[in-house]
Amino acid sequence: MTVLKTLLVDDEESALEGLALRLQMFSDIDVIGLASSVDEAITLSQEDVPDLIFLDIEMPGKSGFELLKQFQPENYPAVIFITAYHQHAIKAFEVRALDYLLKPVKQARLEEALERARENAASKQSVLETGKLTAQAGDADPGVQSYSVANDKLAIRDGTGPVKLVEFTDVYWIDAAGDYMCVHTENETFVMRERMKNLVSIVPAYFQRIHKSTMVNTRYIKQLDPLRNAEYRVHLSNNKVLKASRTFSKQLKETMMGSLPAS
Repeated sequence: MTVLKTLLVDDEESALEGLALRLQMFSDIDVIGLASSVDEAITLSQEDVPDLIFLDIEMPGKSGFELLKQFQPENYPAVIFITAYHQHAIKAFEVRALDYLLKPVKQARLEEALERARENAASKQSVLETGKLTAQAGDADPGVQSYSVANDKLAIRDGTGPVKLVEFTDVYWIDAAGDYMCVHTENETFVMRERMKNLVSIVPAYFQRIHKSTMVNTRYIKQLDPLRNAEYRVHLSNNKVLKASRTFSKQLKETMMGSLPAS
C-alpha cells in the first residue's frame, strides 16, 4: 500500500480541522501538515514535500495557484482543489488538478477524489520504475538523450537494457510526466527522459500539440467535442479521451477540417 503524504491548505481553521478529521479514516493518507496560508504551506512543503495537497484557492494574500508555482516538475504533487467557488474550475484543470471539490464536500465526492489520487500515485510509480531507463541511481549522464529517430521509428533505450523501436504510426498520443515523456501505443506505454519542446521537433507532421503537455497522432482522432472557453474534448479511436486547451484548439480544428474529404 502506498501511503500519500498529504498537506491541507485552507485559511478557514474549521475547514482544515474538519478535513483532517475525515481523512483519519483512510490508512493510506498521512496528513503531514495543516497550513492556513500559502506562505505557511511553502514552508511546510520545503520541510517535507507532499505527495498530495488539498488546496483552497481564495485565501488572504496569495491564492492557492501561487503555491503550485513553487514546485518543480520532478516533485509536483497531486492537487485536489477544495473551495466554495466554482468559477476557478477551468483554471484548476489547466494546472492539471486531479479534482475540484465544492464546499461543503460530500463524503462520496471526497472518496472519489482520493481514489483518483491513488490511481495517480500508482501511475507515477510505474513511470518512475520504468524511468530507470535513463538514469539508474544516477549512473547515467543526465545530458544523454534516451531516444533516437531512424526510419520512422522512435528508438527508446531502457536504461542500460535493450533499445525498443516504436513506430510513430503506432503511437496514439504522447504526454508529459515531470521530466519524462510517456509514449502511448494501443497496448503499451513507453517512458523516456525528455522534454516536450525537444520531442515536438522530431515527430512526424501528423502529430499535433493539443496541450502544453500533450500531443496526439491526428490519424487516431475520431471526434472533437466543443467545450466552454473554446476548448475541445478529443476522442481517439481506442476510446481514450483527452482535452485540447484553448491555446491549441484552433489549429487542431483547422487540421481536422482540412483532413475531411472534399464533397
